[in-house]
Amino acid sequence: MQLNEQLYQLTQRHFGRSPDQCDDKQLYQALLLLTGQMAQDRPAPAGEKKLYYFSAEFLMGKLLSNNLLALGLHDQARELLASLGRDLGTVESMEPEPSLGNGGLGRLAACFLDSIAALGLPGDGVGLNYHYGLFKQEFHQNRQTESPDPWLEPDSWLIPTGRAFTVPFGGFELKAVLYDIAIPGAGNGYANRLHLFDVEEPAPQPWVGIKFDKGDIPHHLTSFLYPDDSDQAGRLLRVYQQYFLVSAGAQLILAELEERGFSPETLADHVVVQINDTHPSMVIPELIRLLTQRGLSMDEAIGQVSRACAYTNHTILAEALEKWPLAFIEKVAPQLAPIIRELDQRAKAASADPRTAILDTENRVHMAHMDIHYGFSVNGVAALHTEILKNTELRHFYDLYPEKFNNKTNGVTLRRWLEACNPGLSALIDSCIDPGWRRDAQKLEGLLAFQEDQAVLDRLLAVKQESKNQLCRLLWAAQGVELDPQSVFDIQVKRLHEYKRQQMNALYVIRKYLEIKAGNLPERPVTVLFGAKAAPAYVMAKRIIHLILCLQQLIDGDPQVRPWLRVAMVENYNVTWAERLIPACDISEQISLASKEASGTGNMKFMANGAVTLGTLDGANVEIAQLVGPENIYTFGAHSDQVIQLYQGEEPDGRSYRPLEHYHQPGVEPLVDFLVSPELLAIGDPAELSALWKDMKGKDWFMALLDVEDYIAAKDRCLRDYGDRRAWARKMLVNIAKSGYFSSDRVIRQYNQDIWHLN
Repeated sequence: MQLNEQLYQLTQRHFGRSPDQCDDKQLYQALLLLTGQMAQDRPAPAGEKKLYYFSAEFLMGKLLSNNLLALGLHDQARELLASLGRDLGTVESMEPEPSLGNGGLGRLAACFLDSIAALGLPGDGVGLNYHYGLFKQEFHQNRQTESPDPWLEPDSWLIPTGRAFTVPFGGFELKAVLYDIAIPGAGNGYANRLHLFDVEEPAPQPWVGIKFDKGDIPHHLTSFLYPDDSDQAGRLLRVYQQYFLVSAGAQLILAELEERGFSPETLADHVVVQINDTHPSMVIPELIRLLTQRGLSMDEAIGQVSRACAYTNHTILAEALEKWPLAFIEKVAPQLAPIIRELDQRAKAASADPRTAILDTENRVHMAHMDIHYGFSVNGVAALHTEILKNTELRHFYDLYPEKFNNKTNGVTLRRWLEACNPGLSALIDSCIDPGWRRDAQKLEGLLAFQEDQAVLDRLLAVKQESKNQLCRLLWAAQGVELDPQSVFDIQVKRLHEYKRQQMNALYVIRKYLEIKAGNLPERPVTVLFGAKAAPAYVMAKRIIHLILCLQQLIDGDPQVRPWLRVAMVENYNVTWAERLIPACDISEQISLASKEASGTGNMKFMANGAVTLGTLDGANVEIAQLVGPENIYTFGAHSDQVIQLYQGEEPDGRSYRPLEHYHQPGVEPLVDFLVSPELLAIGDPAELSALWKDMKGKDWFMALLDVEDYIAAKDRCLRDYGDRRAWARKMLVNIAKSGYFSSDRVIRQYNQDIWHLN
């Protein structure tokens, strides 16, 4: 049956009208039902071994466009809607974005599920069905405010499975109700699943803001992703969430193992569990507990689990490697405490080094340590990141288990981050090279043959300009923000964290503002765009947002500066906004302090869409620089080994870094002091701006002042080079051509070949 006939039947059955009589919302709902059922009807890939990818978050983004692509219906749907006088993009905008993730960790997990399905591998995701995600961000009085961000509607991608598992907590039990989202494989007729567990009676939304009764575990356990952990109730709720996830997931694994006809004694032969960061680490003791319940000895259970579990480390930041008080475990899941003690005793027998203990002297459980001792693989997510883990941060573990450590540089699915979000560029690429790049991203290298083709370069610039025009229209409609589409679009979008150094970008804005006020006009207008959410309890991050919004207001109100410099912060930055910002970007800001960003994935999406990277040699930026060559990237700043040495100094805070020495440089002090200038204090909160000013010159933990002068010089060089449009277009082309390496399909092939051994 043709798509138009299927759509006609659906709209008649559900709405009593033909497609041409339906509004955009009804057309979206009909396409959701159609594609959802088609994906659900596909069989899962078969194999002797199955992967379970455990993650606290899966930042899926809107699914209609992605599923239409995977099912081979995208072009048909666009043409069909066009024949009805409708636009597919407008219909897709009716979809609420699933609030199941936050940043790069969740987006990576979503890309991996896409690629696992596309490669026909038997593997499902395992997560929680959050009702409100992180939060909806709104700006009021130049501050971030948070409110619930509901996404669930009567018609959604969720498939009720009718399955539930009982999770035993200390003093009570909860049913974990299982919902699925089908993940169709692009072009192969298969579909995997994202398994999402929910409480039986989730709370309605009677509250204001994102404050709620964190102690009401039975109703609020799945309300929010990463609930505020600034108090003990919030920290305990996170442990409840994590145990709920791993207990239900472990029970599902063993149930499916039995359904496939295998005994628990053969777990490691038929199951591989990928632990995505430390949030799901309790799956290790929980699987051991469940196996001993099924008759295995402790030795046998530990052996099976240790051969079935693998761990991906996503961070070098010590504060992000979770350490929960054992007392929390004893309250939440007391049945795990004796198993964790046993695992700790065995780990201490293997190594007397206290740095490898699971239980430290303060009786805290080091989740990453448990993963490393009782998993068979430990991988970093970029070449530099993995080397730092091996040589510095986890050196004591590497010395103990060198065979476990390996690197898997991250990747993104270009089906969403090029095909779907940038159809104009995709069509241009198709006209130049074999459309097979859509299935084999390495074929993008064929674009290198067009570096001197003026017609192709001109078309590339035209595609970029149209993306900028579209973004300007969207920002005006959504926020009333007016931008100059002919200006250079310099974009930094990612989670707001001091190590990502949005504050350093703000100092550059101040530098340009002061230059223009002094009469030194730039060669061309520049638009600096930010998008980021700050964790509700992360005070310093929220102060940086306050600074950016104050700068936006200051510049908007200054007729001398406004024609040359604009600053804007996108409200409630999410995947949908990313799909608009990334194609429009000229300069991709990847300016984290070297050694602190494990990989990054935004850097990969930007380069695939023709942005040129301005960045430190951190995370995957190192590999981007190696691929594109020094003439097609702008790097600056201290190298990772220098930074690591500065963190090992003799200052009271344990560093050799002295921010005041950098603050007193003549090119730096006026920029930092502008935070407490009369101009900004008249707009912003004096207490907040003063606190940020004091922190920057007195602490500056992530060393923005160390790199700011080099950063300014690199960005100025970048902006000058932008003026040579032909040379800039060549840089764009090379970046696109080399982005194929960062396809998540490549990464998943490597995971499978080196770690999972599926099929």
